[in-house]
Amino acid sequence: MQVPVAAERNKGPILAVLRECAGPGALRVLEVGAGSGLHAAHFARALPRTRWQPSDIDPWALRSIAAYVEATGVPNLLPPILLDVSQGWETWGGTQPGTLDLLVSINMMHITELRCTEGLFKGAGVLLKPGGVLFTYGQSRLGAAGHGAAAGAGPGQRAVPGEDGGHAGQQQEPDLPQAVT
Repeated sequence: MQVPVAAERNKGPILAVLRECAGPGALRVLEVGAGSGLHAAHFARALPRTRWQPSDIDPWALRSIAAYVEATGVPNLLPPILLDVSQGWETWGGTQPGTLDLLVSINMMHITELRCTEGLFKGAGVLLKPGGVLFTYGQSRLGAAGHGAAAGAGPGQRAVPGEDGGHAGQQQEPDLPQAVT
């Protein structure tokens, strides 16, 4: 069970915004690229009316998430599933079209290939219910600089203060086309 420093620091500000997205009823949530599982465990505990499904492509991450699921015993936190966001939504653990209330992706887009971001948006377009929310957090590659903390929220987005997840030094992909936003 890993405890990334950046995830520990940014879980509060992210949760504050997720609470605004959550609403009063029960919600079905898929977290793409859940990493260590710290966020999944924290959010599922804080939002007990959610059914939180964490996922990742990395075997290390899946083991860490499973350790969080076991250690926390949070009943609405499901065991992790293997998910490659660059593959079609049909391979996303049996998730059916129009069944998700919230699709969450934290610190993924700026460290993965462009095809992963494209897959995330395509999947969201099919899997989210009408009125569902695609929640992303992390550095944006959409700003004038292309990356970095100075890149702000774009139209229809809300900036959440927090950390970059420690990935700022990694090589960045080219800017995303505006049509993807």
